[in-house]
Amino acid sequence: MSSVVTAEYKTFLKEIKERIYKAQYDALKAVNKELINLYWDIGRSIVTKQEKLSWGKAVVETLAKDLQKEFPGMQGFSSANLWRMRNFYLTYNPNEKLAPMVREISWTKNVIIMERCKDDIRREFYLKITKRFGWTKDVLTNQLEAGAFERYMANQTSFDKTVLEKYRHQAKLAVKDEYSFDFLELGEEHSEKELELALLENVRKFLIEMGGYFAFVGNQYRLEIDGQEFFIDLLLYHRQLRCLIAIELKVGAFKPEYAGKMQFYLSALNDMAKLPDENPSIGIILCKDKSRTIVEYALKDTKKPIGISTYKLTERLPRELKKYLPSPEEIIERMKYLK
Repeated sequence: MSSVVTAEYKTFLKEIKERIYKAQYDALKAVNKELINLYWDIGRSIVTKQEKLSWGKAVVETLAKDLQKEFPGMQGFSSANLWRMRNFYLTYNPNEKLAPMVREISWTKNVIIMERCKDDIRREFYLKITKRFGWTKDVLTNQLEAGAFERYMANQTSFDKTVLEKYRHQAKLAVKDEYSFDFLELGEEHSEKELELALLENVRKFLIEMGGYFAFVGNQYRLEIDGQEFFIDLLLYHRQLRCLIAIELKVGAFKPEYAGKMQFYLSALNDMAKLPDENPSIGIILCKDKSRTIVEYALKDTKKPIGISTYKLTERLPRELKKYLPSPEEIIERMKYLK
């Protein structure tokens, strides 16, 4: 087989493999959709019979035993799961917007979202994001525990104007509004150098807190421009966004001039360090505190993707972010852009 034929064959093989993978994926999606439809119909039937015939809770227990007897090798017909089917139908039937979305993810993920989210706006967020990024059950659970919805709605970045649309939501999820460095043995009073060294000594925990998909590139990353040296405190790489992440550490409150300095660093990184197939670099300014109004003005006209976050040395629960959430009307408006 000549080299030309070999190259053509490799292309041909790749096309066939991609077609097979697509067929497998489409088949899995079809099976999942049918399973969700089945569970929806069972849930609806239980609700209908209970309403029409005044059947009580005992009917679910009886139905579970009879179905398990009839379909011994088929899972999913426990009494607990039948109750979930009933609740599933009651939860989503009134909502014409969300009802089609539940067919797009697995039953297990649906149950997690249904039981962990107490309102439709949060359910919509997690349904859309789980589908969009293909979150596994464990990733979804971790994101719920980390308060991804609250962090997404409260975070302050310039990503809406500066990041390509296909990466925008992932970038917002990648940058938290607040980080917890409770694993550091630092007093409340510490210098930027002490913070940097403490993070380096706990780099594994630091990367976990950053949220996954981050890889460590270096600290005090040197840039030489026109004979002068400049140093970025920490440089990371995000595998999904495929870009460098520059981090500046500030032990005080955010100041507007920090954004200008970060724009300078990002421009230099894009010219001097970014590879041709990588996306433009992103900056995170990590401060001890911030005025949300000052941050909004500082980022208003920026041309680079920058996020302003705070850090705490003690764990703070996501619910404390609720006071920073936009109004219900603003939240609904932002959700429109989550495809």
